[in-house]
Amino acid sequence: MTRLSVNINKVALLRNSRDNGLPNLARFALDCERFGANGITIHPRPDQRHIRFSDLAELKPLLQTELNVEGYPSDAFMQLVCEVLPKQVTLVPDAPGQLTSDHGWDTIKNQLFLREICESLTSKGIRVSLFVDANVEMVDAALDTGAQCVELYTEPYANQFSQGKSDMKPYVDAANMAYLLGLMVHAGHDLNLHNLPQFAKMVEPLHEVSIGHALVCDALYYGIENTIRLYQNCLHH
Repeated sequence: MTRLSVNINKVALLRNSRDNGLPNLARFALDCERFGANGITIHPRPDQRHIRFSDLAELKPLLQTELNVEGYPSDAFMQLVCEVLPKQVTLVPDAPGQLTSDHGWDTIKNQLFLREICESLTSKGIRVSLFVDANVEMVDAALDTGAQCVELYTEPYANQFSQGKSDMKPYVDAANMAYLLGLMVHAGHDLNLHNLPQFAKMVEPLHEVSIGHALVCDALYYGIENTIRLYQNCLHH
């Protein structure tokens, strides 16, 4: 059963545009859980333009589902997650000023660096997922870092889908490789109500999807309760 983790970064971005604390980030996260989300994802950036570092400590004790924290493993990030101890950390190769994630790790070139980071996190009981391109070599090398999961970067798939194309082979092959290696398969970036059903049908096993931007945009029209139900239907029907 594929888990839906809701990325609430864009809700935090809206909150930060005023100084009255609205919308309430914790309330939104708890409502997402109440309406059927299987987890909450946050990606604190160094400039705190959406998620603030203080949000982690506030959210962690309130959530009943899993907290997944994404980010580049800088010293500040590592200190933060090792203090808060989320259930999962997803490591991304983003530069400090990057607008959004646009590529996965080179798990061969960064093997030693990632291994050290993974050892530090897993020693504290944190599950580690690596953000990777749909490339069997990158998935294969991810195993030796000590990570337990790979998150397939899906923007290329989403772009193709919007143009009436869909080369699923790289994703199917990458997922199959992960399965053979005993790694859990996650996916994220630009997945939405239109392209998610095909992806979830073709890529198996798919343990988790992390969706934020499109889901929050859909919630403006359908409401968050209906939106989560629609995304769960995409995954399980």
